[in-house]
Amino acid sequence: MSVSRLLPFNLTTSQKVIVVSVTAGVAVLGVIASYLGRRRTPKPQQRRLRKLGGRKARNSVRSPNDIISLAGSKASGRSYSPGGSIHGFSDKMSLASGSLVAVGAGTGTGQIIGGTTPLTPQQLGVMGMEALETVISYWEDALMGRNDVDIPNRITADQEEFCRELQNLLDAAYNLQEQGELLFLDERSVLFRDDENKTAHAGGLTNGHRSSSDPNFDSAESFASALDQVADLREFEDYGEIFSDVENFPLYHSALELLDDQPIPCRTVRTDMVGCNSDAEYYAKLHCIRLAFQLLFKDPKNTRWVADTGRQILTDLLCLGDKDPKDFLVAYESMLEFLQNMDNWPDIERELESRNVKAMTFYDVVLDFIILDAFRDLDSPPNSVLAVVNNRFLSNGFKETALTTAVWSVLKAKKRMLKFPNGFMSHFYCITEQLSPLMVWGFFGPDEDLKEVCKYFKEQMVSFMVDIYNFNKCRYTTVEELSEDILTNMRMRVNNIGVKFNQ
Repeated sequence: MSVSRLLPFNLTTSQKVIVVSVTAGVAVLGVIASYLGRRRTPKPQQRRLRKLGGRKARNSVRSPNDIISLAGSKASGRSYSPGGSIHGFSDKMSLASGSLVAVGAGTGTGQIIGGTTPLTPQQLGVMGMEALETVISYWEDALMGRNDVDIPNRITADQEEFCRELQNLLDAAYNLQEQGELLFLDERSVLFRDDENKTAHAGGLTNGHRSSSDPNFDSAESFASALDQVADLREFEDYGEIFSDVENFPLYHSALELLDDQPIPCRTVRTDMVGCNSDAEYYAKLHCIRLAFQLLFKDPKNTRWVADTGRQILTDLLCLGDKDPKDFLVAYESMLEFLQNMDNWPDIERELESRNVKAMTFYDVVLDFIILDAFRDLDSPPNSVLAVVNNRFLSNGFKETALTTAVWSVLKAKKRMLKFPNGFMSHFYCITEQLSPLMVWGFFGPDEDLKEVCKYFKEQMVSFMVDIYNFNKCRYTTVEELSEDILTNMRMRVNNIGVKFNQ
């Protein structure tokens, strides 16, 4: 078929040649473009950062490979949560370790297996926090397991001492964990600062990362400097005033010096309860208070006043609870006669020493051992007591009778197991038989007036303990002045209780 027949209009020969040439050129270009399009290299797909996983199981073995993982730069580490914050303890550790230079598995000396690059102090610090977390979990299990084991009565004191010391160890570990978090994980740490001072001080940054061969960064001096910068100086604000005025309290100052030379025995550390800033302050003040109470009770007038005041307060408390105080008064007088007989004191000391009482003072025996422990037991009553009190199908009278019977049964069982059947604890249980049912019913029963009175009595006793540990309430200058202030605070609290009971 000729070209002229394909065209619907008449063209000259030259025009036909031009049209055919253009059409052929376009077809050739189309073929070439299609061929080149098939040979084009596909665009590589963008890699996605995988969000770091959660915390490993406690019993899994952690190696440096598990802890120090490649997770991008510091900026990418912060981008996992809005606003730059990092949520979760384990996520923080993963991101902090991943923001440093990625390395292989490390040895115990901080060297890379198959290489010469040492682990940085920050990476070792993160590994240490992982190990500390495991240690804490084991210690918590040890404390829980010890509390669940039934131990004979002859070593109950040892069990309590073990649990108390283990709890103190756990508290210290928690504080260490918080300090480590501030240093290695907190965004306010020097590890997460982008200012020019850090860049100039580091001297080995490449695209936001430290060079793993930077000697300044790996030096012990640089690491110690980082610790100094991260330290939270607010922790020392509460101590500044005490340290500046310690010379104004010679008695307290001498107790601190004694504490440096030898430990001060203590049955229970009540640092937080009495408002002390440190255990050292509590121990030193405890020594001073013991001396003050010993001097206070050398005066027979003070001894009689304390005995009469205790009898009056407890009698009023029983009367407010509609109880006959006759049996209590008999037991109370029997206790006083027992204590006044000096021949009984060797047995009393041995008996109380077995209860972990460290000193034979009014503070240690009455305030710390008897009163504060009783309040502690009231804060966590047995489930059987709560079950009786909260039973809506029992009348109030039946509940009170059931509680009284339960308390008496427990006390009678304890009296049968005493090593000294007619000793101090036997006389004490006779008094407790009259007071404990009332206190339990007062704190947990439906009588709101009695509950208010019991709580006020507890509040005044605890406040007295706080007052005698307060520099502003008591003068820790001499034993005489401290004993005077203790007696003044005691009279004030007794007066407050008397006013409340007579309302």
